[in-house]
Parts: sequence; C-alpha cells; structure tokens
Amino acid sequence: MKKYFIVTAIIILGISTLKAQNTDQNMPRLVKKGQSVQLWVDNKPFLILGGELGNSSASSADYMKPIWPKLKKMDVNTVFTPVYWELMEPAEGKFNFRLLDDAILSARKNNIKLALLWFGSWKNSMSCYAPAWVKTNILRFPRAEDKNNVKQEILTPFSKNNLLADKQAFVKLSEHLKTFDGKMHTVIAIQVENEIGMLPNARTYDAGANRAFRQTVPQLLLNYLKNNKDNLLPETKAIWAGNGYQTSGNWEEIFGKSLATEELFMAWYYARYVNEIAQAGKKAYNLPMYLNAALNAPGKKPGEYPSAGPLPQVMDAWKAGAPAIDIFAPDFYNPDFKHWSDLYTRSASSLFIPEIRFEPGVDAKAFFAFGNYNCISFSPFSIESTQKPEAEPIGKTYHILKQVTPLLTRYNHADAIRGFLCNKDSSAQKTTLGNYVLTITHEYKLGWEVGAKNPVWPQTGVLIINTAPNEYYVAGTGVVITFEPVLKGRAGFLSIDEGSFINDQWVPRRRMNGDQDHQGRHVRIPVDEYSIRHVKLYSY
Repeated sequence: MKKYFIVTAIIILGISTLKAQNTDQNMPRLVKKGQSVQLWVDNKPFLILGGELGNSSASSADYMKPIWPKLKKMDVNTVFTPVYWELMEPAEGKFNFRLLDDAILSARKNNIKLALLWFGSWKNSMSCYAPAWVKTNILRFPRAEDKNNVKQEILTPFSKNNLLADKQAFVKLSEHLKTFDGKMHTVIAIQVENEIGMLPNARTYDAGANRAFRQTVPQLLLNYLKNNKDNLLPETKAIWAGNGYQTSGNWEEIFGKSLATEELFMAWYYARYVNEIAQAGKKAYNLPMYLNAALNAPGKKPGEYPSAGPLPQVMDAWKAGAPAIDIFAPDFYNPDFKHWSDLYTRSASSLFIPEIRFEPGVDAKAFFAFGNYNCISFSPFSIESTQKPEAEPIGKTYHILKQVTPLLTRYNHADAIRGFLCNKDSSAQKTTLGNYVLTITHEYKLGWEVGAKNPVWPQTGVLIINTAPNEYYVAGTGVVITFEPVLKGRAGFLSIDEGSFINDQWVPRRRMNGDQDHQGRHVRIPVDEYSIRHVKLYSY
C-alpha cells in the first residue's frame, strides 16, 4: 500500500467486544478463550500465516496463475486479496463476480483460505476504486472538501447517497459469498474499506460535515464516554478532561477547539458509516470483519497523515461507533514494531496484522508477534513480488509456525508463551516462564560468528512455549537462551532436541549437545537457521 511521509503500514487489529455468534458452528468465527481471542476456521483454532497481494494483482485471473504456486512454496495459508468495487459493479446495479469466483476456486485448488479486502468508498484515504458512475456524478455522490472548499478525490462520509451505494454493493458481495462459498468457507474474513483517513486536513469541510460539527455530539458517543469513563484510553480521557468532562454541547464545546477534536469528530462519522456497511453485510453473511489503519508518522499533526482511521488516539470513537467491526488493525510500515503493537493491544487481547512491509526482518517479527501478542494474523504486503519464494525467510518462518500452531492455540490463554525480538543494540531480555528465568540474546552476542563483526546485524526473533514445569519448545532464528531456576540452585539440560511436528506429533531428529549447546550452557539457534528445539531441564 502507499506510504505517507515514510510511514509504514502495519496492520495491527484491536479486537472489539465479541458480537453475536454465528449459528453455523462451521462458519469462520471469533471465539474468546480465557483472555485471548481466537479465529476458528473449519471448527478449530486457526492462525493466519498470510500474504497480501499487491493492489492490482487480483484484477486479472491470468496474472494470478503463476502466483499461486509461489504462495504454496512459502507455506502461506491465507491470501489477502482485494475486491474492487469498480470492477464488481461497473454499471449501477449490474454485478460481475467473475474475478472473485476465480480467486475462490483457485484458492480451494491450492488449499489456501482468503481474506477479502473491500476496496469500496475508500482505499488509502482516496476513493479511487469507486465505480465511474459514482466518480462522475459529484452532485449525487459528493466529495470531501478542504478548508478552501476544494473538492478531494474522497467521498464524504456525510452523504447518505455515498453510504447507500457502498452498502448495497457490499450486501450483494456478502450475499454472493453465502451462495458461492457458504458451505466451503474458503473466505474467512472481510476487511471493510482500506486504510480510511482524511487528507489534507484533519476533517472535511463539506456542507454536511460543517453542519454535523456544529450540532450536539451524538448521545451514543456521550453515553459510551460516561459509561466507560474509568477505562477510556489515555488520549480520549485527556481531550475530554482538558475541557472539564463536559456532557452536553457541540464538538468544540465538549472537547475544546483543536485538531484532536477535529480528528475525533471525523473518526466518529467514519465509524458510523463503516458500521452500517458491516452490519448490513453481516446480516447477509456473518463473517468476521475487520478494518485496518495507516499509522501516523511521528511528529505529524492530524491532516498531515491520513487522519481519523482506527488509530490508537481515536480508538474509543471507533469502538463506540462501529461495534459491527470485530477487529481494528494497524498496517505496519513503521519501524517501531513493538511500540505500535503495544498500542493496539491496550484495548484488545490479540493482535491482527493483515499488512506489513515485506522486508528483511519480517520473519523475526512474525515469531515475536505470535509469541508476544496472541497474534491471530500476520501478512507481508505484495508477497507475490518475490522471485525466489523457496528461499524467502518468511516462508521458512511459516513452515515452523505451521508446525507449532496447535501448541500456540492450546497455550496462548494460559500465560505460557513468550516472544522476543532481537537487534544488535538489544540488551539481554529476561522473562519468568514455568520454573525458570530465561535470558534471551541475539546469537551474535556470543561473538563467535563471523557475522558478529558486521556493522549491521539481522533482526532475529523467537517464541517460547512452556508445556510442562521443566519443558519448553523454542522456535525461531538467531537467538541464544539461558535458564536459571526461579528458586535457588542451577539449571541443567536433560536434553535439547532439534526436530519437527509431523501430523501434530513431535519427531526428534538431532540431539543438540556438545558444541551445539556449548557443553550444556544454553539453547542456541544460529542466524539464518529456522528450527524448533524441544528442551527438557532439571535443577540442582
């Protein structure tokens, strides 16, 4: 997806309160287990080891033919693919689902699931995927306007005509999915719009928006604020408290005169627009639905980045205004992966990443995300662009993650999993897990490898699963782990085995003793190797 001000689009999803469950227990659905949320597909927990297609790849079935084998070579189990409003409804009321049907059939043939990206009213802020009959009738389908009343290539959310046209198309899409895929469940989720955000100002200044801005703040939002006053996110509480916790008046009377108020205002009306579309779609076919966000660049003000999407600073408005959206997700192109992941999991128990920059280190981030954030989905953008899929680090990572998925979904509610991301400047990281305190470092910290002398070290990552008091599975690349008993004494290794899961059964291969564990000192997975270690310890 496009970048704004060198912003990277990571999609991390904040999972909202679970909605009414599907009556069909074979339908893809979200299930709460302990404090975590799981995606269930084919009636069992499912982790999306995904890849998002470039924006235009799915617009041609012929173009896609050589791509499917690439995806299989990387152990991708879910493809995030656009559905283009302009191609699906080229004339008003006339629908063509040929591209979608071909994608579903091709996915089935390759044993791959699909998550659909609805490129409807907005894609990366703009309305570039609206059909020609929408684009060319500005009187019927009005645009957002900047402060100088210059119309933008952005449909305003303050138009009932805009909403109705999008909603009718989305319902037709949902109805078609129920008919064409309602038994096979190849499609497991839908993204409603794509990276919503207002530019070049924090809000639109079209006539409908100006009227709404002068009107009383909707009671639905005020009730949410009052009922959740003690649990509001700090950004919401700050803007409301800054004006004395007012409970009646227009937007500036309650929240004060600021760009933050304008962004909150836009977030609310975007949320209500999207909620009506998602709600209507779910009524036709109740799939999990999520929405992504383009993250704001550091130091930029609202309007200088795509503002008012489901971003951390306005997340309360989205949660209150769009309850039909199950997950709110950030798109990752921002280098500070942990910072944004932490923000998106403040009000959600699990992380959902539908889009992340396809670059070195994405493999390490996948191990970290699934280990540290109860991650449901991970998906590099334009994954089909690789020329050597069999050599891609993300493919090697997915091969490992596919094997440990049953362990991840079994233990992710029990505080028995940890994830770590390691860089050259990372200090040793410690955690208590089971009966031991673990210390995790980058493998090059040992100083043995030739690569340790390089000025730039590859980012590495690991996840650790504690399956018994003295037993662990370690999966990752480029790390060293030492163990100390929580109680007094020292830790020793009974065994460290490298192996794999075959048909969900552990099959050991090499006993990693001697030089491979430094004569009993640590567990080590070298840089550029991707493997699983089964570790058994004792203390003395």
